[in-house]
Amino acid sequence: MGSDSEKSVAKGLILPYGGHSPEIAGDVYVAPGAAVIGDVVIGPGSSVWFNAVVRGDFNEVRIGSRSNIQDGTVIHVASYGSGSYIGDDVTIGHNAVIHACTIGSRCLIGMNSTILDGAVVEDGALVAAGALVAPGKTVTAGELWAGNPAKSIRPVSDAETEFIQD
Repeated sequence: MGSDSEKSVAKGLILPYGGHSPEIAGDVYVAPGAAVIGDVVIGPGSSVWFNAVVRGDFNEVRIGSRSNIQDGTVIHVASYGSGSYIGDDVTIGHNAVIHACTIGSRCLIGMNSTILDGAVVEDGALVAAGALVAPGKTVTAGELWAGNPAKSIRPVSDAETEFIQD
């Protein structure tokens, strides 16, 4: 691949903060221009794409295995509350904001959606593009939620479940 500086660019910007350094599995892809900062753990097979920011400055961020954090997404925590927790096999679309919340496994979070403090997205749920999940809300397992504020629209179809799992 080249020099040591080229290798560090290929892993994006990975910085310690507040006495914590990110723990990133060896096969995780962190794109150039992405930043992973502080108390962050990212599981095997996951990826953090261009200009995404994963910032565990005041609390922890935990991202499971095979999860995909797409371009421009911001994952942050609350200084007064909890961290952000993302399960396995999750796709978070471009420019989403994930703030001090919990996202279960096998979820799809649409582009430009926002999930706020204390919200929970249960396993197998879909949050539509542009949706706003209000603080403290629970997106029920196996449901599609959309709107601002987000609400349940319908159960996730078998085709959608299969799409998420691929």
